[in-house]
Amino acid sequence: MTGPTPDTITVNGHRLWQSLMDLAEIGAYDDERTGLRGVDRLALTDADAAGRRQVIAWMEQAGLRVRIDRMGNIYGRREGTDPTAAPVLTGSHIDSVATAGAFDGCLGVLGGIEVVRILDERGISTRRPVEIGVFTEEEGVRFGTDMLGSAVAAGRLSPEYAHALTDRDGRTLGGELIRTGFHGPADVHLDPPYAYVECHIEQGPVLAENDVQVGVVTGVQGISWQEITIHGRAAHAGTTPTHLRADAGLAAARIGVHLRSMVDSGAYGELRATVGHLAVHPDLTNIVPARAELTVDLRNPDDARMARAEEDLTAFLRTLEDGTPGLTLATRRMAKTAYIPFDERLQKVIAQAADDHGLEHISLLSGAGHDAQEIAALCPTAMVFVRGEYDGISHNPREYSTPEACAHGVNVLATTLLRLATQRPS
Repeated sequence: MTGPTPDTITVNGHRLWQSLMDLAEIGAYDDERTGLRGVDRLALTDADAAGRRQVIAWMEQAGLRVRIDRMGNIYGRREGTDPTAAPVLTGSHIDSVATAGAFDGCLGVLGGIEVVRILDERGISTRRPVEIGVFTEEEGVRFGTDMLGSAVAAGRLSPEYAHALTDRDGRTLGGELIRTGFHGPADVHLDPPYAYVECHIEQGPVLAENDVQVGVVTGVQGISWQEITIHGRAAHAGTTPTHLRADAGLAAARIGVHLRSMVDSGAYGELRATVGHLAVHPDLTNIVPARAELTVDLRNPDDARMARAEEDLTAFLRTLEDGTPGLTLATRRMAKTAYIPFDERLQKVIAQAADDHGLEHISLLSGAGHDAQEIAALCPTAMVFVRGEYDGISHNPREYSTPEACAHGVNVLATTLLRLATQRPS
């Protein structure tokens, strides 16, 4: 490279957008509810494996050296001029929920690849290596634990625990890694990077409400996932008096109502509670349910108030069991992460990059979980949020960020990564 290193770089927005649209065709389906084209690419399904192979091909075309670890996490590395320097890491995930759009996670991965392409085209070398990570099962919808690949990479969960997790058909994650060819040889424990910066769609309405393009993320609120199984007694809907029933479906409904009352009470701060999955058995019109299964998703930026909410929910479950003869309840912890604050210095680097690109920005807390919250245990970490349309809807085929919004976010990512990768040790 000749001349000084450029301080602010702009990516090829058209190429970035084309990559997003091309990846969205892998696992695509026609959504009957919305009439739109959606994405169904659950972790380690055939569709996810095809998406991974496409991303690896793009990484290799961009000159990256690719490695895959024993969790199926994929890393593409662009070397720096200092072989002893820790890398600057970016990335996200490409697995999806069953009713996804084209942007969740994918923008961070493909945005990272686009940054490398621009660095190469501009002839820019960096002192530190730049790496792009693709983490396994971020969504958690198939194997029941979100941020799974990054949690193992960061050391919070063991590979043995993760490999033994099963989906609803009894398939293990370890077995699916082998089946799809993504049980890699590399050590799953990630050496601490110099920094990690993730670009992601907001998945909410705050940026649009404030009419700004970029969010500087201050941290991720705490998340608690539980599965509750209720055992009652099947009974004839017409012949069994109400007071003699042990109705598992009614108990499940009462849990949902109680969660809403907890939120509305204000006693738990900014608590959010969701019953995302609910199923009753035998699921017949004229039979009182003998069993019900539901999931409870709690979110809170205050760990103490989250703990109190969990304790109070547990107490309510005991009252249900004690108050209805023949009713028993069992709970299973699916996932639990604490509130994670992001690095203030990195937030300032991101904000300065947005300023230098002429983009208005605000600081905001993430309500969704991200791989960044796991990698934060290893190194300074922060995130760039990209504005979404339609109230920022996500996990839905209506999920949409404009080509301009995606380019704005990745421009900020590119400049941030460049500045971090050329920094000298303090």
